[in-house]
Amino acid sequence: MDLYGDTFLGIELGSTRIKAVLIGRDYTPIAQGFHEWKNRHENGFWTYSLDDIHGGVKACFASLARDYKEKFSQPLRRVGAIGISAMMHGYMAFNESGKLLVPFRTWRNTTTERASFELTKLLSFNIPQRWSIAHLYEAVLNMEKHVSEISYITTLAVYINYLLTGKLVAGIGEASGMFPIDKYGYDAEMMKKADERLSSLGFTKKLSDVLPAVMLAGESGCTLTAEGAAFLDESGELEAGIPVCPPEGDAGTGMVASNAVRVNTGNVSAGTSIFSMPVLSKPLSAVYPEIDIVTTPDGAPVAMVHCNNCCCELDAWVKVFGEFAELIGKPMDKSELYSLLYRNALSANASKSKVCAYNFLSGEPVAKVDGGRPMYFRTAESELSLSSFFKAQLMTSLASLKLGMDILTEKEHIKTEKFTAHGGLFKVKGVAQQLLANALGTDVTVTETAGEGGAWGMALLAAYMVRGNGQPLADWLDAEVFSNVDSSTLSPEPDGAAEFNGYMRLFEAGLTAQRTFNRTEE
Repeated sequence: MDLYGDTFLGIELGSTRIKAVLIGRDYTPIAQGFHEWKNRHENGFWTYSLDDIHGGVKACFASLARDYKEKFSQPLRRVGAIGISAMMHGYMAFNESGKLLVPFRTWRNTTTERASFELTKLLSFNIPQRWSIAHLYEAVLNMEKHVSEISYITTLAVYINYLLTGKLVAGIGEASGMFPIDKYGYDAEMMKKADERLSSLGFTKKLSDVLPAVMLAGESGCTLTAEGAAFLDESGELEAGIPVCPPEGDAGTGMVASNAVRVNTGNVSAGTSIFSMPVLSKPLSAVYPEIDIVTTPDGAPVAMVHCNNCCCELDAWVKVFGEFAELIGKPMDKSELYSLLYRNALSANASKSKVCAYNFLSGEPVAKVDGGRPMYFRTAESELSLSSFFKAQLMTSLASLKLGMDILTEKEHIKTEKFTAHGGLFKVKGVAQQLLANALGTDVTVTETAGEGGAWGMALLAAYMVRGNGQPLADWLDAEVFSNVDSSTLSPEPDGAAEFNGYMRLFEAGLTAQRTFNRTEE
């Protein structure tokens, strides 16, 4: 194997971890790097500082380079192509000299309700609170001082790609979380309406000037500059001139990593947040605030149900029991602890236990909850046990997603031939996968590559740019990457589906208390 020409690097900045994956000619990882980080809630916004971002990317690459050198006894100087991904949406605003005007506002913020409402009405198209245009519009509405200085805005992936290449571009899937897309670019008619409204509010720039250019998966044109190489690799070993593919968001890389970019397929990605992405064969008949219309990395329309909360509260409870194990002198390996608690949860019957939980560490628009207040309750006749408590935590990690998916299946009659699941929630085999099949009422497949995640998906997009040879992305993935990948598929259990529907009745009934709690804490 040519250790340089036959390797492709994907880096993804997730919510809790930055991960780098270097793949070889068979598209399997040959080296990896990691850096743990976490967001902060400062001055009313969820954010990561520039020091966090810059230092995290450098540390992750250094971790990868060490792993590579240990395995191949040579420094990592060059790869066939690089791809950058990060959590979608959010808002980074810069002036002409490249200065960040306000701290990065992540997808997790629910501070743009007025902007989301007004833009959705204006464009007759759902504009979620976390989209970049909603953040910009809200800043204009609030007459924030920085607005007059804005030269361009980016997402996190677009920003890192800009540091590496000097090109202000976004992959179409990432761009679709900034402003609505029409075929292969921003929707011109919607942009005209938004420009007129923003102008009336005092914003003097045109959106076409402040938004990044749109690129499709497979397109080339970006190259690692000398400055970009020095930023990424402080050791100075990495060479400039490496091709860089269009940056994508974690939604796009999740679709690629789960081989779900073909029409009538879909995927569910579950980590800090959870989202489902069925690829559409026809437009939806109505506008739903719970459903985002985004695209695959090659431009096909996708109905995205995005929920802000998934594993964080669940992880916190696993940590609590890990502390208990240490206190009694029986410390457990982390993966073993997860497996024990998750598998024990399957023994509970939620219909009998009547235990309900809310994992809302931040607002959850799909459930119409503005702020984050983790809660748990049970009925007077409930049966509280370790298994019933953890089953409630697992089921609630899927509950908000089901609210949105029910709209697609019951109102729009969307039928997805295949759902593939990936992400941290599915690392314990057969547990969350079965619960998701029960929740959605459809087969759910998990591949042996499910744990590789978005960084691997981004590395595949880098490889596709070099090796795609004009093939459609879906065909290339089928033929080149997934033809020999093992997978397991679970079908809905009749009793399990009824159990989940019963849990949803309890979950929806308790939402009134969740919303009231949030109002009393304001």
